[in-house]
Amino acid sequence: MDTLGGDDATAGSGLRRAVLIVALLNAAYGVVEFAAARTIGSVSLFADSVDFFEDASVNVLIFFALVWSLKTRARVGMALAAILFIPALAGLWTAWQKFQMPVPPDPFTLGVVGFGALAVNLICAFLLTAYRHHSSSLARAAFLSARNDAAANLAIIAAGLVTAYLWRSPLPDLIVGVGIAYLNAGAARDVWEAARHEHQAAHA
Repeated sequence: MDTLGGDDATAGSGLRRAVLIVALLNAAYGVVEFAAARTIGSVSLFADSVDFFEDASVNVLIFFALVWSLKTRARVGMALAAILFIPALAGLWTAWQKFQMPVPPDPFTLGVVGFGALAVNLICAFLLTAYRHHSSSLARAAFLSARNDAAANLAIIAAGLVTAYLWRSPLPDLIVGVGIAYLNAGAARDVWEAARHEHQAAHA
């Protein structure tokens, strides 16, 4: 069975520890963000909370998949690429519902929860930075998720500031929610391509 070996085995062991910590952090803050999104009716927080739960699932799968064969890892990578589309679709659906009932979310809660999410994702990105060039598409999936999430959280904070001080409208929140969906779609495409190359290498 073509499992990780040599330097890959050493890196894989460290990556497994990192993704387990990242999974726990994502699951915990996903609960916080989902509750806040429901309370204030925020599209961007809802999309990001779904993304937190998706990231937790992705990292748990990576934790187990890294000890599997190259062919199996490639298949899991393709499955993860599909999973990355889930937050995008959920965010778009929520944005459509919000568009029909355009009420701006509380900007203070939006900004504070967004700042907390940024802190969590920066910690996750830091833990995964050392593995961003790891040969596995699974490692790429974990790093891309954390990186994209940090960028999304900055946008959520900005939406809160704009809503509070410049434009009392649901549109900043809606725009950020759709942007988060776009980021996840791009990450899904990148992971799919990396997994496809691994699959080809496994059959070579």
